[in-house]
Amino acid sequence: MSRSSESGPSTPPVTADDLDLAVRLAVTVLRRAPSAAWDAKAGSLEWDCWETVEHLSDDLFAYAVQLGPSTPPLDSEVPFAWESRRPGGPANAVHADRAAGPEGLLRVLEASGALLIAMVRTKPRRTRAYHVFGVSDPEGFAAMGIVETLVHTHDLARGLGLTWSPPADLCTRVLVRLFPHAPESADPWSTLLWATGRAELPGHPRLNTWRWDGTPRA
Repeated sequence: MSRSSESGPSTPPVTADDLDLAVRLAVTVLRRAPSAAWDAKAGSLEWDCWETVEHLSDDLFAYAVQLGPSTPPLDSEVPFAWESRRPGGPANAVHADRAAGPEGLLRVLEASGALLIAMVRTKPRRTRAYHVFGVSDPEGFAAMGIVETLVHTHDLARGLGLTWSPPADLCTRVLVRLFPHAPESADPWSTLLWATGRAELPGHPRLNTWRWDGTPRA
């Protein structure tokens, strides 16, 4: 994984285009899932695959609306009502209409992603907004949205019987932005799965707890 150094160029920043790519790739893969597979558990999560897409959609929506106000809050979330539809299910503000089927569910994911992409494109770099892991900026929220998209698509691919391997350069950019102290000995996708508690790396056991660092870099 290439990081910044005195002798070489720094890793490019995370952009709205990166987030757009992540969401498009995820939706393309998920459209291959059999209609009957959506009730399966999503990898190691306690949610089924339908709920996991709703959760991912909700993550993207939540990051978008956090950046949305003219003066984004720095000490709390924008107060949408989040609720679970069943005990143990994800607490979301976003729920897809089951009658619309999997294609409707994926449209909800695309729409939520588009909201965050638009916010990242249009908000000034100096914008700051609250996240439970710390105040961040539009680039940080873009990177968070990408991580959520990549790793939850990994969870979904396991439950749906799909193959998923996102671009290495995309993984590198979000690792540098959000996990600057992650080991550099493995390929970026494996390292991102390790950093989010989903895999082991040689010499680095699977994490039981993890968090990213969304601190603005400039």
